[in-house]
Amino acid sequence: MFALLPDGALRPGVRRREVFGWALYDFANSGYTTVVLTAVFSAYFVSAVAGAASWATLLWTLAIGLSNTIVMLLMPALGAWADQSAAKKRLLMLVTLLCVLSTAALALAQPGMVLLAVLLTVISNMFYSMGESLTAAFLPELAQPEAMGRVSGLGWGLGYAGGMLTLAVCLAFVLWAQAQGMPAGEYVAITMLITAALYGLPALGTFALLREHAQPRPQTARTGIAQALGQLRDTWAQTRQLPDLRLLLGSTVCYQAGVAVAITLAAIYAEQVIGFESQETMIMVLALNLAAALGALLFGQLQDRIGHRLALGLTLLGWIAVCLLAASATGKPQFWVAATVAGLCMGSSQSAGRAMVGLFAPPRQLAEYFGLWTTATRLASILGPISYGLITWVASGNQRVAILACSLFFVAGLAFLWPMRVQRGRQAALAA
Repeated sequence: MFALLPDGALRPGVRRREVFGWALYDFANSGYTTVVLTAVFSAYFVSAVAGAASWATLLWTLAIGLSNTIVMLLMPALGAWADQSAAKKRLLMLVTLLCVLSTAALALAQPGMVLLAVLLTVISNMFYSMGESLTAAFLPELAQPEAMGRVSGLGWGLGYAGGMLTLAVCLAFVLWAQAQGMPAGEYVAITMLITAALYGLPALGTFALLREHAQPRPQTARTGIAQALGQLRDTWAQTRQLPDLRLLLGSTVCYQAGVAVAITLAAIYAEQVIGFESQETMIMVLALNLAAALGALLFGQLQDRIGHRLALGLTLLGWIAVCLLAASATGKPQFWVAATVAGLCMGSSQSAGRAMVGLFAPPRQLAEYFGLWTTATRLASILGPISYGLITWVASGNQRVAILACSLFFVAGLAFLWPMRVQRGRQAALAA
């Protein structure tokens, strides 16, 4: 797959095996979102850990929101430090180790252990999000601007393959465990260990193949919470020279809020509203990841041909259709259609957004500006799920109202996208 990249697609001195090593991290970390946030642990938390209490869904979204708030505040400062120290790879190794360990520790969260489950979810999702930002910051160092969509799409495509592999292994184990009469607390614990292992092992390949291309610069990075907030403010102030990046970040906050709902609440909606069994939910999420892999690969190619802005806009229209389909679904077949379209849109929208940040970020401040992108995606991951949880609570548990309201996030994303111009944004980044 990576051998098919044209010779001119990569930066001078970058070899295809290094791009494979970079994409291998997407393969590694996708199992976390697929199993922990989407298919298994989220539904287990609501139904078993929290005992299907009326506040369970809202508490789950608050836990995700808290972890994303921490990342949102800290990541620009960490990114600035990584840029100045040429330490993106070292920091990536550290947060990966911490995410793997905290994911494995989720095996300890048994029914009734609400506080422990919340704490470990906050910690694991925090380090996962930091790793996602750091690996994204390598993209502009690997790919030429005109090939960034393709390379990003290859990474996302391989990532969804990793998510499918992890989920498939977990599904096979769950089906065997259920046949043996094993209680949910035991087999969910094993799936957390499987997920941690299939995160950590492929990541070793990333660390072996990926190089740090940046050179250390004079240290001016800040430390501490107050200083981190100051760094976030300073980085945002610099974007006055980058109006198209600001528009992209605004669009990202909006549409990623909707994507975050799909990632963190798909299993809960499928089981509590549509009536899926746990194994059916896992199969559905497996199919969703297959569709997402195809979407990332196909749109990665299409994006470089028809333009990043148009490609992203098309996926947002697809997301609006997903919300309408899911809200009106009266049975499993219609929800299956919605899930398939969601998968195609998920892979393409996430790949397109990451590639566009690579174009709009000043070359000497990649980790810092990808940290700002992470702040936008984490803000979205707070707004989306918590809005969903609050609307569900206010609507007396009616999740159809909440999923319908979610379509407004994608409408707002299109509004930010409309005045943005890619060529103008790229020229501003180079000038900065």
